Amino acid sequence: MTSLDTTPLDLAWTPVCVLADLPPEQGRAALLPDGTAVALFRLHDGGLHALGNLDPVSGAPVMCHGIVGDRGGVPVVTSPLGKEPFELATGRCLDGTTEARLPVHGVRVTGDGVIEVSPAGNAVETPVGAG
Repeated sequence: MTSLDTTPLDLAWTPVCVLADLPPEQGRAALLPDGTAVALFRLHDGGLHALGNLDPVSGAPVMCHGIVGDRGGVPVVTSPLGKEPFELATGRCLDGTTEARLPVHGVRVTGDGVIEVSPAGNAVETPVGAG
């Protein structure tokens, strides 16, 4: 998701940090009120993405420490443990050896520069260890 609000319903948005505190091409972790851990990423082009922070292969809360880059022009975060690349826009693993998927959350920036995250927007998530 980008900095524009593209979530179809106005779900419960949670403020997580100030945009200026999220360096480009790096990740940060945040905890939503329901206990869900998310990984936030800001790209050099200004795009923002929020994915589940739990690595679906290992179950470790490490996706915020992943390497941000691209694969064939598609923005990805690579798991710091197993090195599986996950598409930032969809959460889909681009490595053909696993069907693992990360939940994707809506993300937007308020007028005063605060990043807000919504509950997961995709219904498909890989149970830990099933990838």
